[in-house]
Amino acid sequence: MTNFIPIFPLSIVVYPDEQLNLHIFEPRYKQLIAECYEGGREFGIPTVINNEMQDFGTLVRITEISKVYEGGELDIKTQGQKVFRILEVVQEIPDKLYSGAIVNYPETREDANPEVIRRLVEGVRELHRALKVTKDFRKEENDLRSYDLAHHVGLTLEEEYRLLNFLDERQRLEFIKQHVAKVLPMLAEMDKLKEKIKLNGHFKNLGGLDLRS
Repeated sequence: MTNFIPIFPLSIVVYPDEQLNLHIFEPRYKQLIAECYEGGREFGIPTVINNEMQDFGTLVRITEISKVYEGGELDIKTQGQKVFRILEVVQEIPDKLYSGAIVNYPETREDANPEVIRRLVEGVRELHRALKVTKDFRKEENDLRSYDLAHHVGLTLEEEYRLLNFLDERQRLEFIKQHVAKVLPMLAEMDKLKEKIKLNGHFKNLGGLDLRS
């Protein structure tokens, strides 16, 4: 399926089913949001990295306009729908301040081994314990998927975008698993370093090496 959508490029990665709150202040995007909300239309958020718009993004729908300010600024709530790929950017649209794009929606494979997900979720929770972070995923553990975890493991913007490019849930889970497996030992070493710094200047109860043995 190919169609035209208005676009709102941002330096973030939005994932399907993600809830995203936005403050809208630029005239072109105030127009975009007003028209999409009134017409019940969706819009796209392609990711911007190093001031360059990337090919992949996520279609979102407006779930609520939370506040309208005197100057016309808006607070809105949105929810991610599905991943799109830009085929052509339409920079100028008659009578519109915003731009758009012709996009398609790549087919994705969403099935994954529940045991793989369970082990990964436990790894993410271990990471959060090490960081002394409390996270409520607002879903039952059995319902969690890669997109629910991706923003909560410390990925860079580039890494989050790379994950958006994976069209197979198993690839996304493996990508997150490798990241967690890399980060956890680093945190353990940081804890050891902190303890070593704390001990500096204290009397140390150490056993000496017996050179006769």
